[in-house]
Amino acid sequence: MNLADKVLAVNNDLPIRTDAPVHSGKVRSVYWLTAEDSARLIQEKGYAVPTDTPLAIMVISDRISAFDCIWHGEGGIQGVPGKGAALNAISNHWFKRFKESGLADSHILDIPHPFVWIVQKAKPVKIEAIARQYITGSMWRSYEKGERRFCGIEIADGLGRDQKLPELLITPSTKGILTGIEGVPAQDDVNITRKNIEDNYAAFNFESVADIALYEKLLKEGFALISEELASLDQIFVDTKFEFGYVKDVDGNDKLIYMDEVGTPDSSRMWDGAEYRQGNIVENSKEGFRQLLLKYFPDPDILLNKDRMDEREALARDNALPVDVLMQVSKTYVGIAEKITGENIVISDNPKAEIIEILKKDYGLVD
Repeated sequence: MNLADKVLAVNNDLPIRTDAPVHSGKVRSVYWLTAEDSARLIQEKGYAVPTDTPLAIMVISDRISAFDCIWHGEGGIQGVPGKGAALNAISNHWFKRFKESGLADSHILDIPHPFVWIVQKAKPVKIEAIARQYITGSMWRSYEKGERRFCGIEIADGLGRDQKLPELLITPSTKGILTGIEGVPAQDDVNITRKNIEDNYAAFNFESVADIALYEKLLKEGFALISEELASLDQIFVDTKFEFGYVKDVDGNDKLIYMDEVGTPDSSRMWDGAEYRQGNIVENSKEGFRQLLLKYFPDPDILLNKDRMDEREALARDNALPVDVLMQVSKTYVGIAEKITGENIVISDNPKAEIIEILKKDYGLVD
C-alpha cells in the first residue's frame, strides 16, 4: 500500500447512519447520529449523560491547514501521515489529565478508533480562549510596531522577541462572526477584551457573568498542567488556544467543559527546551510548517496578507509540496505525540476501512 493510501484526507463520506448533513471543518467532520441511535448507544455503553442527549461521531483527518488553506503533496498525498492519530492521542491525554486533576470534563464520551471520538452535543462558547506565556508570533509583530495594548491589557516596554512574559496573558478572540456587539468588528478571529465579554456575555454564549471567571480559571489551570508536564520533557509550552462549551450532566444540569482539542501542535506552540537555552527556536508544532511555507514561496506576503487571499488559495491549490516536507511535518507531530503520551503512534495502512469496520461491528452505526 502506498503512502497516499495511509492518509485519511476525505473524512465526510463515511457510511455512518445519520439523518442530518455532515459538517466538515478544516480537519474534522461531524456526523450527528439519529435520536434512536443516540438513545441506544447511551443505554448500551452506559454513557453518563441524559438519555435524550444528541450524540455525534467526530472523525479527524490527516489534512493540514495553514494560513487558512489546505495543503497537499506530490504523488497524490492529501495530508500528513500520522497527523490525525497524533492530534487525537495528545488531546485524549490532556483531557484525561484534566479530569484526573479535578479541572473539568470534555465533550468526549468514547474513543472507538484513534481517528474517532463519540461526543455529546455541546453549546460552544464563541471565544477562542488564548493564553500566552511568551511574546512571539502575531503578538510580537504588533509589539514590534509599537503596540502596547493587547485585548485591553497593557504590556510593558523593553520586551524582546520570544521572551518569556512577566505573567501568563489571556488574549481572547472571537470564534466565528458575531454581529451587533459594540466595539467588536463582525469578523472571525478578532481580538476582544474582557470587558467586551462581560458586557455581552450572552452573545458569546456564556450562561452567566460568573462563568467568564470560570473559563479563565480552567484556561489557566489547564495551561499550568500542560506547561508543567511538558517542562518535565524539556519542552516549553509557549501559547495555546482552548475552546469551551456547555453540556448536560447525567442529571440534566449545564456544566462548562473543555471541547475541540487541547495542547496539540495544531492549537499550541511548543519549543524544544534545550535549543531555547542555546538561543534557538525549534518548533514542535504547526508553526514550524508555517515558517517553512514562508521560506518556500518567494513572496511570503501572499501568506500573511489577508487582502491577497485569492492568490494564497491559488498557491495552495496549484503547488504540490515535496514529500519530504510532509514527512518532516509527520515526524514533528508523531514525535511530540509519543513524547507526551509515552506510547507509539501507529500509522494505519487503511484508516477509513478500519473506522467503518469498528463502527459497524461494535456500534451498529453502518448499515
